Amino acid sequence: MQKFLFLFAVAVLATTNLAAKELRTVVFKVMQMECPNCEKKVKKNISFEKGLKEVETDVKKRTVTITYDAEKTSVEKLKQGFEKFDYEAKVISDKALEKKK
Repeated sequence: MQKFLFLFAVAVLATTNLAAKELRTVVFKVMQMECPNCEKKVKKNISFEKGLKEVETDVKKRTVTITYDAEKTSVEKLKQGFEKFDYEAKVISDKALEKKK
């Protein structure tokens, strides 16, 4: 019975580890985001990019903070996403978060 429980626990941990995603957070400076309408434009258009988990904007600081799944997209692809609607995004912070399911 103990051997069965041990093997079961190992199997569960192995499966959990495979399902873990690497979430990252990047903060972009977007100088074109000057007003609430610009903010809406950013949120609407960037939401089409794959792997996004959360998008936060700050018009006063002109920043866009994006939490994303690093297995589905990258900082470079996100920057290209801004270019699709003629905005330029410069990275001011890029960090990995702890692995989550």
